[in-house]
Amino acid sequence: EKFKTLKNEGNDFVKKGKYEEAVKKYSECMKLNTKECAIYTNRALCYLKLYKYEEAKQDCDHVLQIEDSNIKAFYRRALAYKGLQVRKKTWQVF
Repeated sequence: EKFKTLKNEGNDFVKKGKYEEAVKKYSECMKLNTKECAIYTNRALCYLKLYKYEEAKQDCDHVLQIEDSNIKAFYRRALAYKGLQVRKKTWQVF
């Protein structure tokens, strides 16, 4: 029950664009249940919005270890890799 409440609070924060707060709620959910893939893909989305690509990639990798055909995890991991590549190219300019 507490898990569901935290997940819903996290989802509400995402809808409002409050990604840092949503990350905190999803992280609390993970303390209660580490097997719920949706929490990891939701947190990965938040990390992408916050330009935290490595963290997003790690969450997606975790999901794909549990559920190797999770489309959201594949898609968000690809976005994370893209973000990491852009960042790498930007740093090479300097």
